[in-house]
Amino acid sequence: MRTPTPRSPRPAGARLAALAALLLAAAPLAAADFLLTTTKPNQLHLVDAKARATVRSITIPGPGSPVSVAASPDGRIAYVLTNRLGSISGIDLDSGAEVFRADFDEPGKRIKGMFGMDLSPDGRELVIMQAVTRLEQVEMVVEAPRIAVYRTDAGLQAQPDRLLPAPRRTVLLLYNDAGDRLYAVSWDIEVLDPRDGRRIETLKAMNWERPNYAPPDIFGVWGQYEQARVFVNPYFALRTDKSPDDPAAWKTGMLTLDLNSGEYRMDDFEETAAIMFSSVVNPVKRDEAFSVYTQLTKTDLANDRLVQRVDLDHTYYTINIAADGSEVYLGGTMNDIAIYATDTLEKIGTIDLPGDADMGTTWVRVIQR
Repeated sequence: MRTPTPRSPRPAGARLAALAALLLAAAPLAAADFLLTTTKPNQLHLVDAKARATVRSITIPGPGSPVSVAASPDGRIAYVLTNRLGSISGIDLDSGAEVFRADFDEPGKRIKGMFGMDLSPDGRELVIMQAVTRLEQVEMVVEAPRIAVYRTDAGLQAQPDRLLPAPRRTVLLLYNDAGDRLYAVSWDIEVLDPRDGRRIETLKAMNWERPNYAPPDIFGVWGQYEQARVFVNPYFALRTDKSPDDPAAWKTGMLTLDLNSGEYRMDDFEETAAIMFSSVVNPVKRDEAFSVYTQLTKTDLANDRLVQRVDLDHTYYTINIAADGSEVYLGGTMNDIAIYATDTLEKIGTIDLPGDADMGTTWVRVIQR
């Protein structure tokens, strides 16, 4: 019988290195920020934010002009409002295959999705704001707007699971974090029950009852609230107790809606000095907001004051932010995404999307993969 040859003990350093390698192999990879956006006529782009590079460009089936973009909670499926506002296409970002398709038109009716689109927190349902026109022989009849609710597992011929009444002029739909409230952003923000469309309450915006103020002007069709889970949008208002030619009569403020707590605020922060189209809240420093159009603006929400403003190379419509709050991403209009540091508002990068087609009014979303 052979006697086993004793092995020399592995040095302690080697044992620790081997253990570390095993733990590293077993540990899940840290999620990284990726950007989702589109360009005309029908391209969906997945962009690695850290590498400053496009990872994959996917052709969306059918006619294009994509705008609104949303992603499944696991960052695997991108849903795009496309086909000239007439369809939603769900694209698997790994394979590039279309796995969901909802074409809106019905016999005798032309139906368009109007920007507002969101996924329930569990990813099982998708809501889209729809404008419906009945096509008669000699006229077109505008019907009541509606919110169509689709199951995301409905496949390539998806039909609405249910239809909910919707306020006219609704441009954005936002689920709260619990999934039991759906915010319809119109002239006011209507809080709806996503199961049956029942109106729970109204958060007043244009119909505010603020003394010495005219109704505010609020414009925003871009969804970019996923990082801080706060919807924020600039507003512009006139003080009626001052002369219109007095600069102090014109006020710019921020509307904020916390999608977790439900806290809602509208606060002025400056005499109107710049136009801003869309905004985003820093998920790390939640009192910071950043807004964009021809300039990039940084606002202190806690103290309602302008912090900093810088000029941009060209107009950008939409803005989003990194998960760690270190940089913002400016998109829309052309085919580049500009990157600015949030602490200094210094430009630190540019990502040129493939081709020379523009982004237009599309959204830029941030997902973790």
